[in-house]
Amino acid sequence: MKKKSDDNLKNKYLLTGLSVFCVLLIILSFVNSDLVAPVKQISGYVVTPVQKGINSFGSWLSGVTENFEDVEALREENESLKEQVATLTEENSLLIQDHEELERLRELYDLDEQYSEYEKVAATIIAKESGNWFNLFTIDKGSNDGIQKDMNVIADGGLVGIVTEVGSNWATVRAIIDDESNVSAMVSTTSDQCMVGGDLTLIDDGSLTLSRLTDADNAVHVGDKIVTSYISENYLPGILIGYISELNNDSNNLTKSGYITPVVDFRHLQEVLVILELKEYVASGSDSEESQSEDSASEAGTAVAVEGSSEAETESSDSDTDGLQE
Repeated sequence: MKKKSDDNLKNKYLLTGLSVFCVLLIILSFVNSDLVAPVKQISGYVVTPVQKGINSFGSWLSGVTENFEDVEALREENESLKEQVATLTEENSLLIQDHEELERLRELYDLDEQYSEYEKVAATIIAKESGNWFNLFTIDKGSNDGIQKDMNVIADGGLVGIVTEVGSNWATVRAIIDDESNVSAMVSTTSDQCMVGGDLTLIDDGSLTLSRLTDADNAVHVGDKIVTSYISENYLPGILIGYISELNNDSNNLTKSGYITPVVDFRHLQEVLVILELKEYVASGSDSEESQSEDSASEAGTAVAVEGSSEAETESSDSDTDGLQE
């Protein structure tokens, strides 16, 4: 305990002595600066390196602090850039979707102009049967929009199918690629009659069946355009179906069959146009009077005349069996 008191007393004496010494030096520097010059010189040798060290440490510490600030600023900037990239990516995706939708709507508009003689309503597909193909699907328009059963549906520059069922705000469409679909058609360049049938086993190859083609003059060739026939009971005339991709003679040497490539992309349908006009099918004969024949397949078979009544009767009978008649 006594030793500790002695140490404290010595420290006080030392501090007092240094204080007195500093005061004397200050007084002497005011009285005569030459007297303290040696002291300044000695202190310069001692203090200057210490100051340099302190300055260097301060500079290093300041640099470290600035680096931390820069890293933090870069981190914040990086997060901001990530948010901007995410926003721009989303906006770009929306722009792509809008562009694709605009292109589809432009195609529908061009199709509308192509068949300008018919009144039409645009509809969006809201449901479809399972599978890759739009062979049977539902649209978001119905009787409230003027749609009726047997109205024709078009898209992609050509015939899609026909309305088979209608609700107040929906309708079901059977596409021409469906197995139950048959369409009375003709070659646009020669008006030779034929039948176009759906076959889901062939559509993977992008084909529809072509049958009963009457081509007595051998004027029909691969690449010719196939359109709906004017004798079709439910389909309006002149609507493009597709192009002949293969043609062969039948065993009877009277007709031809083969395949056509449809113009409609039945894998990626989204919007369609429904023609708000029903086909006015009129039976004809040697002494015919105009009458509707959509309610009776037998009447259609006896009434339709196609360069040989047996061909027309066969077509009508097959159509009645399928429940579609085309």
